[in-house]
Amino acid sequence: MKDISTITGWHAHVYFDAPAKAQAQALCEDAAARFGILMGRMHDEPVGPHPTGSCQLSIPPEKFGDVLAWLALNRGGLTILVHPRTGDDLADHRDHAFWLGTPRT
Repeated sequence: MKDISTITGWHAHVYFDAPAKAQAQALCEDAAARFGILMGRMHDEPVGPHPTGSCQLSIPPEKFGDVLAWLALNRGGLTILVHPRTGDDLADHRDHAFWLGTPRT
């Protein structure tokens, strides 16, 4: 069993296509301002394991519950990949991730 003490934070990757980019950007900007979390760049093209455009939100462990609850209620149909940060990027994205919305592979 893995110990949760290995989790140093969380990432929420908000996925979007061209028509939903403004919606995704507004969601990420609102989350960043509301919770004081870091918002990454808007990537219009797939980056790394992400199959579509995306924006990353970096969430500290102590804000995880509040941010995820807010995203669940406010994602407006956008798909969000959520994963812990344990230092093993491959496992974090592949084995430890979960989805808000319809999974994209």
